[in-house]
Amino acid sequence: MILGFIALQYVFTGDSAKEITYKRFESTMLKTGDVEKLVAYKRNELIAVEVYIKKDRLSEEKYKDVKPKNNGLNLSSGNTGPQYYFQDGSFDALERKLSAAQQGVPENERVSVTLEERNSPWTGWLLSIILPLGLVILFWVFIMRRMGGGAGGAGGQIFNIGKSKAQLFDKESQVNITFNDVAGLEEAKQEVMEIVDFLRNPKKYTNLGGKIPKGALLVGSPGTGKTLLAKAVAGEAQVPFFSLSGSDFVEMFVGVGASRVRDLFKQAKDKAPCIIFIDEIDAIGRARGKNNIVGGNDERENTLNQLLVEMDGFGTDSGIIILAATNRPDVLDSALLRPGRFDRQISIDKPDLVGREQIFKVHLKPIKLAADVEAKKLSAQTPGFAGAEIANVCNEAALIAARKNKESVDMQDFQDAIDRVIGGLEKKNKIISPEEKRIVAYHEAGHAIAGWFLEHADPLVKVSIVPRGVAALGYAQYLPKEQFLYTTEQLIDGMCMTMGGRVAEDLTFGKISTGAQNDLERITKLAYAMVAVYGMNGKVGNVSFNDSQESQFQKPYSEKTAELIDEEVRQLISEVYAKTSALLTEKSAGLKELAEKLLEREILFQSDLEEILGKRPFDHRTTYDEFVNGDEGSSDQRPAAEGLMHEGVGDRSGTFEKNSSADENTTPATKFIDIKRK
Repeated sequence: MILGFIALQYVFTGDSAKEITYKRFESTMLKTGDVEKLVAYKRNELIAVEVYIKKDRLSEEKYKDVKPKNNGLNLSSGNTGPQYYFQDGSFDALERKLSAAQQGVPENERVSVTLEERNSPWTGWLLSIILPLGLVILFWVFIMRRMGGGAGGAGGQIFNIGKSKAQLFDKESQVNITFNDVAGLEEAKQEVMEIVDFLRNPKKYTNLGGKIPKGALLVGSPGTGKTLLAKAVAGEAQVPFFSLSGSDFVEMFVGVGASRVRDLFKQAKDKAPCIIFIDEIDAIGRARGKNNIVGGNDERENTLNQLLVEMDGFGTDSGIIILAATNRPDVLDSALLRPGRFDRQISIDKPDLVGREQIFKVHLKPIKLAADVEAKKLSAQTPGFAGAEIANVCNEAALIAARKNKESVDMQDFQDAIDRVIGGLEKKNKIISPEEKRIVAYHEAGHAIAGWFLEHADPLVKVSIVPRGVAALGYAQYLPKEQFLYTTEQLIDGMCMTMGGRVAEDLTFGKISTGAQNDLERITKLAYAMVAVYGMNGKVGNVSFNDSQESQFQKPYSEKTAELIDEEVRQLISEVYAKTSALLTEKSAGLKELAEKLLEREILFQSDLEEILGKRPFDHRTTYDEFVNGDEGSSDQRPAAEGLMHEGVGDRSGTFEKNSSADENTTPATKFIDIKRK
C-alpha cells in the first residue's frame, strides 16, 4: 500500500520539466525573448531555476521536446510549465549573469528571477502517505473502542476487551440501600441475610462443620424485587460487591466472554471475602444444545462452560459467594443449578396482603399524603401487584395530584392511579358512534349481571364505558378474593361472568361483535386448563398435560386424546354459554335498566348496582372487606377503583393481558387470576 502511495505521488506530482544548461537557456530562450518568468529555489547546495516559456512560443519547432505536464495525465487545458530548469551556484551569481545577458534590453522588457522557499519533494510524498494512514489507524481504534464497550471501564480499551466489566462497590463506594428498604420479602430477606452473616462471621458456621454456600439464585417474576434485594445485600455486607449483568459477558469476538469470566473471578479472589452479583443470568446460562444453530451459540456456551469451571474451581473457604437473578429459571442449564454451584434457589413471589402493605409504606414515605390515605386499604385494592407496580401506582398518584394542583395526594388520586396502571390512560375524547356505545354498554352490563347473580363470581366494584388504553372501549372491574385453590364451580362461574358480554350482545341485538375477542381468549385458555391441566373433566380423567417443554409439534398425548380434549373443551364452553344465556334471559329487565343507566352516566359503582338490582343474594365478604374492616363489615360502598380483574370490550390488541407462563411454579389459583387479569 505504501509503494502504491509513492507511485501515485510520483505520477501526479512529479517534476516534468526538462533539464538544460545555462548556456542553451541564454542563447536560445532568453535572448530571443521567449521566457515569461524565472523561479529559483534552493536544492541542496545549489540553486534550481525553473524556466516558464511564453505560451505563444511553445508551438515553435525548437520546443517540440517539451513534454506535457504530469506525463500526459494532466487533464487541464494547456501546459502551464515550468518547461525547463537549470542549476546554478548561487542566486547572486545568477542575477549578475542575467543582467549581463540583457544589456541593451529596455528595463520593462527584462526578465527577472524570483527566489522561493520550498521544501523537499519527499516531504509532500511523506505527508500524502502518513496522513491517510493516520486517519485509517484512528478510525480503526475508534471502532475497536466502541466494540469494546466505550471509553469507560476496563473493558473499554482495545487491548482490555477481555477484562471484566463488573462494577465494584466497596467501603469507598458503598450502596445506600439496606434491608430496611426491602419490604414484603421476609422469607427471601432472611435467606440472603444469612449469606451476609456467613461472610461476617464464618467461624460461627464452620466451627459446627458447616460450609459456606457458593451461590444463591434469586428467582421470581419481573418487578418482585430481585435486583433490589441484591442491592440491599451490597449495602449490608460490608465486603466488596461485584455487580454486572449477564449480557456484559456477551461479545462479538470469540473467546472474550470466557476471558471476562476468568478476569472477574481473578479480581474476586484478590478482594475475598466478597460477593459477585450477576443480574439476568439467563443471558449466558441457557441450557446447552437446545435450538443450536451451527456456530450460532458456540461463544455463549464457551462463556457458560468457563463460568461452570470457575464456580467449581475455587474452594468453599475462599469467601466468594455468587448471587444471580433471573425471571426465567426454566431456560437455565441444569449444570448451573446443581448443588455446589447455586446451593440455594430463593423464590421471590408476588407479595400478599401484608407484604403489599409494607411495600406501600416504603413508597409512601417521600410522598406528601392527605389524611385519608391508608396503606392497608391500598394493599387490599391491589391484589396481584408486584413491588414495581406498587411503586408505579404511588408515582402516578403523585403526578395526578400535581396535575390537579393539589397540596397533598389523597385517596382518590391513588384510586385513579390504580385505574391508570390497570386499564391505561382514560380517553374521554375518543370518537365512538352511538351504535357502538350502545353495544359496549350492554356488553359491560352483561358482565355485571352475570357476576352479580353467580354465587362464586367475584363481586363487581366498578363498570365503565369510558375508553381506556389503546383499544379498550369499556371494562368491568372486580375485587377477587385472594385464595390459592379454586373449585370447579368457582372456575365455571368465573367463565360465565366472562361470557356475559358476548351473551348480552346476542340476546339484545340478535348479532355479535368483535368486542368479546379478549373474553373468548381467556375463556378458551381456562377451559383447556380445566380439561388438560387441572384434571377437572370426567372423560379425559385425572391427568395433567402441563409440560413446559412441549412444542406444537410434540404433544405428550395421542391424536385421539387431542380430539377428546378439543371436544370436551367445546362442550364445556357450550354449557357455560347456555348457563349464562339462561341467567341473562331471566334477568333481562335488570340488564336493560343497567345498560341504559350506564349509557346515561358512563360509570357505575357497586352502590349503583344495589339500587338497580337489589342486594347481592350471596353474603360473601371480600378480602378487602375482611382485611380492612375486620369483623365490623364493609362501610365503604362506593370505592372508585378497588379491583384488579377486568372484563374488557373492544380490547383487540390485548393491552391488559397478563402473561402467566413466566413462573412455572405458579399454583392453579394464581394462574387463574393471571389469566383474568387485564
